[in-house]
Amino acid sequence: MTTTTTNKPALRLRLGTRRSALALAQSGMMARALEAAHPGLAVELVPMVTTGDVVTGDLAEVGGKGLFTMELEKGLLDGSLDLAVHSMKDLPVALPGGLVVAAHPERADPRDVLVSEQAADLDGLPEGAVVLTGSLRRRAQILLRRPDLRVEPIRGNVDTRIRKWREQNAGGVILAAAGLKRLSLEGLPAHPLATDVLLPAPCQGTLALEVKAGGPAEELCRALDHHPTRLAADAERRVVAAFGGDCTLPLAAWARLEGDRLRLTALLATPDGRHAARGEAVGATPAEVAEACVAAMREGGADGVLARLREP
Repeated sequence: MTTTTTNKPALRLRLGTRRSALALAQSGMMARALEAAHPGLAVELVPMVTTGDVVTGDLAEVGGKGLFTMELEKGLLDGSLDLAVHSMKDLPVALPGGLVVAAHPERADPRDVLVSEQAADLDGLPEGAVVLTGSLRRRAQILLRRPDLRVEPIRGNVDTRIRKWREQNAGGVILAAAGLKRLSLEGLPAHPLATDVLLPAPCQGTLALEVKAGGPAEELCRALDHHPTRLAADAERRVVAAFGGDCTLPLAAWARLEGDRLRLTALLATPDGRHAARGEAVGATPAEVAEACVAAMREGGADGVLARLREP
C-alpha cells in the first residue's frame, strides 16, 4: 500500500520593519525567535521607509517619534503586514485603535554608553568638550552633571552618528548600549554610564511586537513575551502618560524587579539641565509604583519643570 504525503504550506507572517541596519537586525532577531518557537512558521521581512526616516529637522517640532511607526501601523491595520517590531521607546503611548503590543521580549541592557577615546565617563571629559546626542533627555542629564560641556545635536542611524563623532573630533557621542550590541559594534571605545548619572529613556532596550488585535500573529507572538520586561515597560510608560504622553519630553524612567516588587526611578528636566525633578518608588504592580513615583516627582517640582518645558 502506497501512502502519499502532502507537505502542508508553512504558515507565513509578514513582518514590517524600517530599513535601518538596527531595525533590520532587531526584526531579523525576532523573526528567527518566532520561527524557533513555532516549527513550520516562516517570517518574511518587509522593509519599509517611514516618514521619520526622511524628514529633516527636530523630530519634536515635526511630529515626534510616532513618525517612525505610522506607515508600519497602517500596514497592520490594512492587513498588508501581520506584525511590526519597534524599539519600544519610539512607540507612542497611545496606539491606534485595533492594534496591541502582543509581546515584550526580554529587555537588553537599558543603559546609555559614552563612545569616547578621551574619557571613560562624563566626569573624565575635559572642560568644554563637545558631546553629541539627539536626545533631549540625554542633553538635560549631561548638563545637569557637567554644565561646562558643549552638547550638540545629532541625527541619523548609529553608523552615521559614529561617523560624525569621528569627523568632528568630538569628545564623545552618547548611544544606547542595546543598539550597539544588536549591531555587533562592540569594538568601539564604548563606556556604559551608571544609571545614577544618565537615567535611561522609558523602555530603552525593550522591543515591542505590535500586531492587529485578534489577528493570526497575536497568539504566535505571545510566545516571546517576557513577563518582567512587560511589567517594567508598563510602569515606565505610565510615567510618560502622566506627563502628557509625549515621548519627546526630556523624561527618563527605569523600572526593575527586586524580588516580587517593582522599583521605579524617573526624572523630568529642562534641556539646559537647570531644572529637574526626580522620583523613586517601590510597589507591587506597575500602576501602583508609577502612581507613587509620579507623586514623588510632583513633590519634587515636576509640574514646574513641565510648565517651563511648555513655555513658548
